[in-house]
Amino acid sequence: MLMNTHEARLDALRKELKRQGLDGFVVPISDEHMSEYVGAYAQRLQWLTGFGGSAATAVVLAESAAIFVDGRYTLQVRDQVDGQFWSYESVPQTSVAKWLGTHAGEGAKIGYDPWLHGKGWVEAVAKALADKQAKLEAVADNPIDTVWQDRPTPSAAPALVHDERHAGQSSEAKRAAVAAWLAEKKRDAAVISALDSIAWLLNIRGSDVERTPVVLSFVIVRADGTAELFIAPEKVTDELRAHLGDGVIIAARDAFVPALAALKGKKIAVDPERSVQAIFSALEAAGAEIAEHRDPCLLPKALKNLAEQEGHRAAQVRDGAAIVRFLHWLSLEAPGGTVDELTAAEYLHQCRRDTGSLRDLSFDTISGAGPNGAVVHYRVSAETNRLLEPGSVYLVDSGGQYPDGTTDITRTLWIGSLDKNGDEAPAEVKDRFTRVLKGHIALARAAFPKGTLGSQLDSLARQFLWAAGADYAHGTGHGVGSFLSVHEGPHRIAKASGAQSGTEQELLPGMIVSNEPGYYKTGAYGIRIENLLLVEPRAIEGSEGEFLGFETLTHVPIERALVDCTLLTRDELAWWNAYHAGVMAIIGPQLEGPMHSGAQEWLKAQCAPL
Repeated sequence: MLMNTHEARLDALRKELKRQGLDGFVVPISDEHMSEYVGAYAQRLQWLTGFGGSAATAVVLAESAAIFVDGRYTLQVRDQVDGQFWSYESVPQTSVAKWLGTHAGEGAKIGYDPWLHGKGWVEAVAKALADKQAKLEAVADNPIDTVWQDRPTPSAAPALVHDERHAGQSSEAKRAAVAAWLAEKKRDAAVISALDSIAWLLNIRGSDVERTPVVLSFVIVRADGTAELFIAPEKVTDELRAHLGDGVIIAARDAFVPALAALKGKKIAVDPERSVQAIFSALEAAGAEIAEHRDPCLLPKALKNLAEQEGHRAAQVRDGAAIVRFLHWLSLEAPGGTVDELTAAEYLHQCRRDTGSLRDLSFDTISGAGPNGAVVHYRVSAETNRLLEPGSVYLVDSGGQYPDGTTDITRTLWIGSLDKNGDEAPAEVKDRFTRVLKGHIALARAAFPKGTLGSQLDSLARQFLWAAGADYAHGTGHGVGSFLSVHEGPHRIAKASGAQSGTEQELLPGMIVSNEPGYYKTGAYGIRIENLLLVEPRAIEGSEGEFLGFETLTHVPIERALVDCTLLTRDELAWWNAYHAGVMAIIGPQLEGPMHSGAQEWLKAQCAPL
């Protein structure tokens, strides 16, 4: 019997594992920087299984294999990964460590690539295997790389200088702040391996990873404010050298491990959540004194300075006008039943390109018609592409990367029909949409004392769904970078608790966070309403302490055809009307000229008071 492509790849991997003397191997979606989105060269799990999401881990044993995903991907994994060869495992209900503790054989050797896993993961899995006298074994050569014959090479694109007028602070000043932090902690240096931290620290950007403007590199920052940048020589330009100046030594990327080996006797700060096991192993072998600290760039990167805040507002106006152009076009074309998910996503991309400022999308557009909208992180393809059928729900989640800001917005739309017959959305859809809207408004209007955690705000967005016995299986809000990662820590609004979840970070002025409650009915439709918010000081008359609130940064109308006004309170209606009056005032003037024909009048109708 002929094997299909992914079956053949699984078979080839098992043969290579046997050759290397391994009884199993763990395959994450990761790179040497523990990035969320990785370059094509690091898409090992997708190559092996066919899964196209951004978060998963696979385990291959001689006789069985499993793929682990969270609630965002429970539908997608079943569509893309063959259940004949893979079992589907849900996290956090289970974990790789628990599964291996049950399924690995006595005395088994389970391989892992130490450049793709964090220290905590290694410790947890090794502990789970110990009960069976099994061993987790670091490999020198990743067995997938051995059998992946046409594996892409890492990007050779040049590093780019990020203008200080957008950054709002010089790299020298940022390095001085890290140096002061090192002095306070009594450390000699810090290893920085997260790509967005490196980009922020050095005020550089790149195109090495799709959708995230970062440069493949490592950095060691010294207590005197100097730094070493380890980067492929072909990526270094004269402009980059001039920008970095004498305070940053540029070395080849393959000089990084030898540089770690030279830190013998030094006190080195390393973030265990953002640095791979291989870095810890190299420092331990060198005899360095390792101190586990959170990446010193993480919090300052999240606290947007005034230049970054203004840049983001400008990007939102530009992006909002592009989305309104798209929504206007969709209102004209979709009722004819000829627009599909791919066509819609491409038209939206073109609207953003037409701004003249777009550098990339901030993630692959989620363009989900009908039941595809119920797949939380759906990725449209030629195989899954559906028409936006009249009389159905369409969910579109998208974002852009601009030099002055990163955007992320979701709108859920009702696709009407040309003859207007049966054009009213079903009562159930309007009920669920309005409950999501009520949660969105509750979070947007929230005022809270300084020191409030993301987990303490999450229920504000869920309460109205909970009252109807419904919920959603994703977080309510994530941080957003400044022409950087669309998912940025350390803050988050979600039910999850614990230091690693991001919900134990208090919200602070200058942080940008999404507001995106949702509802998903498997096989039918999905609903999500997402705006970006800026945490800001909130003056409250008679307040007894320091309070914070949110400035809504996104200016795009919300689908009025799906609102059940009888479910909205007077205050919620007031928010809706004020929000849409603001959208009209801010975006309306951007829609003048022949390119925007008809869009301004359409926007005016969408922004009329409820």
